[in-house]
Amino acid sequence: MKGVHSHKKKICTSPTFRQPKTLRLRRRPKYPPQKSAPRRNKLDHYAIIKFPLTTESAMKKIEDNNTLVFIVDVKANKHQIKQAVKKLYDIDVAKVNTLT
Repeated sequence: MKGVHSHKKKICTSPTFRQPKTLRLRRRPKYPPQKSAPRRNKLDHYAIIKFPLTTESAMKKIEDNNTLVFIVDVKANKHQIKQAVKKLYDIDVAKVNTLT
């Protein structure tokens, strides 16, 4: 063998091979990262409340208990239903009862 051999081969002491830790440079993109558009709220007031229920039992509730019955979106929670009724019908909501 010709030349100078100053670097000795390292002896492996374990049976598993481990990749040596090398220099990891930070990413430097040539252009700024793309910002995604903010999510649009799909449940607006008109999407939350679908329609008022007009069955006999619902009419009885309106007359006797002073209670309105609405069919609403499945994904809407009680706070959203309360806000939607308040905005659309201009009334104060005392309580929201839901059925699943």
